[in-house]
Amino acid sequence: MSRRLRPAFFDEIYAADPDPWKFETSAYEQAKYDATIEALQPQRFANGLEIGCSIGVLTQRLAALTDDLLAIDVATAALQRAEARDLPDVTFERREVPEEFPDGAYDLIVISEVMYYLDPPAFDATCDAIERTLNGTLLAVHWRPDAPSYPLTGDAVHERLRQRFGKPVYSQGTSKYNLDRFAVCGS
Repeated sequence: MSRRLRPAFFDEIYAADPDPWKFETSAYEQAKYDATIEALQPQRFANGLEIGCSIGVLTQRLAALTDDLLAIDVATAALQRAEARDLPDVTFERREVPEEFPDGAYDLIVISEVMYYLDPPAFDATCDAIERTLNGTLLAVHWRPDAPSYPLTGDAVHERLRQRFGKPVYSQGTSKYNLDRFAVCGS
């Protein structure tokens, strides 16, 4: 089994390209962001957490649905680009999950294209932290095609999330991504 991908992996990627996955220009990313926001509407959220905010493209859209949003990432260069968006009511922090999972009480947690970077123990610990801090909506979106260097596939991520959090209240899939919205009543 592959090992978990650590911050240095992402630091190298962002050092080579400030938008390595073309979040700002990709038609795939824009369609996925549209579907993500659609899956959350018309609800408004008091306290949100975005895990793996990267350069803040989705963060900018999530900010319109939340009163307070904490956006975290492991890559310093990505966070600097995200912070440059100057989004009111959004706080950016460099954190690695699950070790530095933020304490708090959230009614929205978004994990988009993140969980397949975690090995199974880190995945489970992250789910424990989600369960501990979330009383509301968990929205997960992950790339489906195989990425051999990642510890998990997007399909495996969503299967594991369904085993942990039950049947999604909303689900949409394409050949490129899975999108699931779960209702999670934390402890």
